[in-house]
Amino acid sequence: MKRILIANRGEIACRIIECCKKLNMHSIAVYSDADKNSKHVRLANEAIHIGPAKAQESYLSVEKILDAALKSKADAIHPGYGFLAENDQFAKKIMDSGMTWIGPAPETIISMGNKDIARELAVKSNLPICPGLNNNEIIDENLEKKCSDIGYPILVKASAGGGGIGMQIANNFDHLVEAIEKTKNSAEKAFGNNDIFLEKFIANARHIEIQVFGFGEKGAIHCYERDCSIQRRFQKIIEESPAPGIENSIIQEMSECAVNFATNQHYEGAGTVEFIYDIDEKKFYFLEMNTRIQVEHPVTEVITNLDLVEMQIKFALKMNDYKAHQDDVDRSGHAIECRLYAEDPSKNFLPSPGKITKL
Repeated sequence: MKRILIANRGEIACRIIECCKKLNMHSIAVYSDADKNSKHVRLANEAIHIGPAKAQESYLSVEKILDAALKSKADAIHPGYGFLAENDQFAKKIMDSGMTWIGPAPETIISMGNKDIARELAVKSNLPICPGLNNNEIIDENLEKKCSDIGYPILVKASAGGGGIGMQIANNFDHLVEAIEKTKNSAEKAFGNNDIFLEKFIANARHIEIQVFGFGEKGAIHCYERDCSIQRRFQKIIEESPAPGIENSIIQEMSECAVNFATNQHYEGAGTVEFIYDIDEKKFYFLEMNTRIQVEHPVTEVITNLDLVEMQIKFALKMNDYKAHQDDVDRSGHAIECRLYAEDPSKNFLPSPGKITKL
């Protein structure tokens, strides 16, 4: 019986544990002081304490999770999403320890984690990218003219960023200079990397992502789209599929681009290629690739009847029936996921933690 350690907590840990049961695998949970009575601890076959409530001393501690995996004789580690899911050093240490990393190669995590590099790779794969400037091009005496050529408003983004952290919209050059400084400072604090890049801000847009699954040297497939356009502060609130009101031909073209991109990277496992769709111009542009299973993956599972987590585990462990073919991926129905944010809208969205008693 294979032994899988889940380096996460909450909903995604429970989701992976249920999949382990389905595959007759031994699930190993990890937990901090704050989570000793949590559902994922109760569901797992085995649970290991990894430290205090502070995430930096438990779920974000590479050494503590690695130690737990070795002590429990885990065959593989599934990182879930968040925490260490896109930490290339964590992935490499797991592999160097002789265990299986259920995720893409560390090199892929690095290249997709840097938005500048990802954009360059997208261009090499003939994907359209939004007009903009990379980090090196920003340090230029002709910056004002270059930005004028792109056209305002312009979006300033952190190259190593995610979750909308540090993103600023500039409506003129003076605003842009301020925004660049703010984003650099935010990026340094949040990611330890102050590289930034600029993109044309598309006001009338839709945010569409394509779920892909890569089989390394054997190509990739897509599992259709998810529409993530309803957001606040660049953070997703509603995800749904199919994307309403967008021509099938556009979605098909996006899907083909996503598969082509994943194939060219020899991508392994579940991933998401994100696009921005300009409604007025009817054009789409590559945004980024996420190298993890995503919060919204159940939207895809509901309409395709695929089990993406099962596919991840089977592919990583080289089980006989891990391969899926594009012709086998079909969909029916419509699915919507809504995220609950522990914030109070009446108090300027201040954090509002507590127990949900009515929904």
